[in-house]
Amino acid sequence: MSKTFWEAASDLIAVTEEHPFLVAMVDGSLDLEKFRYYVVQDALYLTDFAYCLRKLGSNAEIESDAKRLKELATGAEEAEMDLHRSFFKKWDIDATGAESMPNTLLYTSYMIRIVETGCHAEGLAVLLPCFWVYMHVGKCMLKLREDLGDQVSRPEQFDAWIDMYSGEDFENEVRDYITMVDAAVEKADDATIKKMEEHFIMSCKLEHMFWDQAQELMGWPEIVNAPIRSVKN
Repeated sequence: MSKTFWEAASDLIAVTEEHPFLVAMVDGSLDLEKFRYYVVQDALYLTDFAYCLRKLGSNAEIESDAKRLKELATGAEEAEMDLHRSFFKKWDIDATGAESMPNTLLYTSYMIRIVETGCHAEGLAVLLPCFWVYMHVGKCMLKLREDLGDQVSRPEQFDAWIDMYSGEDFENEVRDYITMVDAAVEKADDATIKKMEEHFIMSCKLEHMFWDQAQELMGWPEIVNAPIRSVKN
């Protein structure tokens, strides 16, 4: 069952719960520029995430799973992207033409490769952390927000993000997805289950690195404009 994947990644997930970017969102100390950076990169990520869900839906053997996967793809494009678009409108910015930063490209390239070249079960596993870890940290952040109470204030966009990923609607999506993963585990052989666990752990690492990237406002290195030292014989 997928619970064993979670247990295998439990140390990593525990660290992610306390990621400085996420904690700073709750206590209101996060630089808004870092959150804007994150939202733009997440918008780019969600486009590929929705593509992967549709791809899985197209090769699902069970009709109800195919339908649900396509619904989840639509949810990523509509509900989650609507949240992002509301932020863009508030900030008077547009993600059109935005460039994927290193960890965004690393994450999306990895999940697309697994979805397109691995079996259906592997594809389900590689996308699972984006559902499960987000719900988990959303609920951790909600609890911290409740504990802090009125001691701190934060931008409304931070609260909207916490509300979405700690909310009942998103939890229902996560539960449905976990059910599909569990069913795939039951049918899979040991070799496939091992690969599923590896993909789950890697995506957990990439989730953490995605927030690292925003915390650091990571960009691409200036390779062309960097000083070049000549090599003399």
